Amino acid sequence: MTRSVKIAIGSVFVGILVLAIKTYAWWLTGSVALMSDALESIVNVATALAALLAIHIAAQPADADHPFGHHKAEYFSAVLEGVLIVVAAVLILREAWGAWQAPEQIQQVGLGLAINLFAGAINAVWCFVLLREGRRLNSPALVADGKHLLTDVFSSAGVAVGVGAAALTGWLWLDAALAALVAVNILWSGWQVIRGSVGGLMDAAVPESELAEMRAVISANAEGAVEAHDLRSRRAGQAVFLEFHLVVPGEMTVDCAHEICDRIEHALREAIDGCRVTIHVEPEHKAKHSGIVVL
Repeated sequence: MTRSVKIAIGSVFVGILVLAIKTYAWWLTGSVALMSDALESIVNVATALAALLAIHIAAQPADADHPFGHHKAEYFSAVLEGVLIVVAAVLILREAWGAWQAPEQIQQVGLGLAINLFAGAINAVWCFVLLREGRRLNSPALVADGKHLLTDVFSSAGVAVGVGAAALTGWLWLDAALAALVAVNILWSGWQVIRGSVGGLMDAAVPESELAEMRAVISANAEGAVEAHDLRSRRAGQAVFLEFHLVVPGEMTVDCAHEICDRIEHALREAIDGCRVTIHVEPEHKAKHSGIVVL
């Protein structure tokens, strides 16, 4: 079992625990804002299950039907998370509208808020774990789950302040208004998750900082070649695919050219986790006199 899978399983259990705690807080108070917070936790559990399934699929080795691997499964999970987040926001808006039209007195405010804040603290700790490990493991599913959880943490804090203010002032409409604000915040979170995942599904190039590192590694390890050009890259989950043309002197033997390619590939894999390299060797007259200069 990989570390990514272990963390994804942990997210499922944390999501169920937090859902139970927040549902109890809502049951105690009757607050529609706390209900919206609990409803978002249902989405947390669903997205954690989706992330677990996607990470499990992405970890499967390449086969005849998927020669490049199954890495993009994580992006599908992240898109699904975004859609579920949007659905949760719409449901919350519906409940907020009902509470706005017929506000109800909030019960046992102090105890309910304390319980809800405890659940928020659990989410905050787990959110830190997901974001740190997701970035370290290059897992879009874990990062998306962490970003979603981060919005839940801020939502819980805002809900606590708003519900407390509604109870102290007697302005019960604050409860419904706050639930609507939580829904808007969730909608924004869903859009961010979907937008980030679409880039991966569309084979967007890796960030410029990573490209600069790739160019530097190629330049430093291509001794004997003339230049490298037409560098193309894309990220698929935990894998980074890199392709480029390597120009070598026309009189160079195949063995020598292959040795240079092996050296570059080894250096790239050492520098960039999950790097998959494809090099097209060309004779000197194909040089473009641009791109990566060999040091």
